[in-house]
Amino acid sequence: QVQLVESGGGLVQAGGSLRLSCAASGNINRMNVMTWYRQAPGKQRDLVATLPTGGGTIYSDSVKGRFTVSRDNVKSTVYLQMNSLKPEDTAVYYCNYRSGLQSFWGQGTQVTVSS
Repeated sequence: QVQLVESGGGLVQAGGSLRLSCAASGNINRMNVMTWYRQAPGKQRDLVATLPTGGGTIYSDSVKGRFTVSRDNVKSTVYLQMNSLKPEDTAVYYCNYRSGLQSFWGQGTQVTVSS
């Protein structure tokens, strides 16, 4: 089992910044993929950014150039730096850990961007 705890969400004005964190604990496989997703009310959960252990970041087109994903493998933590936030970025942001057939989710953190 792997436990994920997200933090850093909140209310911010358009154009502002937030930094989300996702701390993993438990039986962590050294080779894994950490991914940020988000889900707005009434919409499906969409990929925001993914970062495998060995690198090779992928971003959704909607956040390219504004969001940066990074990880600290010593702390087993993945971060999402969100700049130039827009109202359409409002959603619950979830962290996902995947290794082989295993997949675990965090509880989510709310990000609200006011116009």
